[in-house]
Amino acid sequence: MIAVIYSGSNYADWRLADKGRTIASFKTNGINPFFDDEKHILQLLNKNINLIHHAEEIKRVYFFAAGASTTELKAVIHKALAAFFKFAKVTVDHDMDAAAIACCKNSPGIVSICGSGTNAAWYDGKKIKPNNFGLGYILADEGSANWLGRQLIKGFLSETLPSDIRKKFIKKYDLDRATLLDKVYRQKHPAIFLSSFTDFFLENRENDYMKNVIKTGFSQLINTYLLPLRRQHPGAAIHCSGTIVADFQTELFEAAAESDIRIAGILKEPINNLLTYYANKNKN
Repeated sequence: MIAVIYSGSNYADWRLADKGRTIASFKTNGINPFFDDEKHILQLLNKNINLIHHAEEIKRVYFFAAGASTTELKAVIHKALAAFFKFAKVTVDHDMDAAAIACCKNSPGIVSICGSGTNAAWYDGKKIKPNNFGLGYILADEGSANWLGRQLIKGFLSETLPSDIRKKFIKKYDLDRATLLDKVYRQKHPAIFLSSFTDFFLENRENDYMKNVIKTGFSQLINTYLLPLRRQHPGAAIHCSGTIVADFQTELFEAAAESDIRIAGILKEPINNLLTYYANKNKN
């Protein structure tokens, strides 16, 4: 039996499979080694009945996580998984590797993630080429869910939201200035909180102000990540993965057209493609 996992900061998508047949499909809270230590990860694993029931049967674990960008950070997750799945060989890689495999399989291409966070890289068909992107929710993540959340909260606190959007925000969330600032600057996992306003953007996407915020985020994503990669690899196919690019495709394609960028494909959730890929590798 194998376990394939794709984890952002908000949630982790799990698939357990045996001989090509899916045994279990479920979500848990996200695992990010920037925020979660080995003890926390083990506690999360021990709360899930599917994992407890199948832990000893699983022989291979393929775990892809946002934040698993260095040997040290990967080791945090690896130690927890190896302690829980005692009879399994564990592989931990970055979420960019997962997006590249899911979007491109063994073909080269430019791959971008835009979900709770944002990142992009060149994939040569086998490996991701390291770069200086992926600076996180404070320094980067242009166009992502947490970037959108930042714009919304900033507009609310600075009283620059249009009156109709401001009224809808107050009605939906009932959050005051003190609470918002506390959640952003004092509470744990502010990036998860900032990413929690995606539904509000979906509900109000036809509003000109909201549409412009979404499109501006994609324009920044394109200028920051995709245009530099295209200059390095002219003619390469560009693939996008993640909930935000999938949910707001119209705005993405509009921003891409303005920058003379063609998006070859959009994949909302990499997990099913990843499962197929690794199930085929473990047929015997």
